[in-house]
Amino acid sequence: MRIWSLHPSLLDRRALVACWRETLLAQKVLRGLTRGYTNHPQLIRFRAHPQPLEAVAAYLSGLADEADARGYSFNRALIGAGEDSADKNGADKSENPYASLARIPVPIGQLEYELAFLQHKVAGRDPEWEHQLSERLAARGELAACAHPLFEVVPGAIEPWEKTKDF
Repeated sequence: MRIWSLHPSLLDRRALVACWRETLLAQKVLRGLTRGYTNHPQLIRFRAHPQPLEAVAAYLSGLADEADARGYSFNRALIGAGEDSADKNGADKSENPYASLARIPVPIGQLEYELAFLQHKVAGRDPEWEHQLSERLAARGELAACAHPLFEVVPGAIEPWEKTKDF
């Protein structure tokens, strides 16, 4: 399971689709609807969030927004925080799923590792995207601007839960 900390616009098609499926599975795990993957380390940061179901729903919304931008069709009906999507004042959270949600901290070292991992994967499977990724990174500027909107970049190394690979 790979739930990227990187902004969805940086993910190639395969990574974006896989992340969508895997995050839907994470949502099921957090709802207690499956027995598999319950101890997966990537769920630690969602479980630590004060509103884990809302956080995973916001994360999925970011993926769906990127899918829309690329002309893909992700089924937004699968996104659900387990509660009504309107807050107590009747405002629709679908307009900005991050407006009232606490951000999840992600260490800059984690982003660096994930970016290097993504670049390694893309180099082997999609040279065209490798070029687009370079352009997208240049347009974003600093690495702190390369995080999924749910995450707040903080100083630090790779997360202790990350299972690093040599590549």
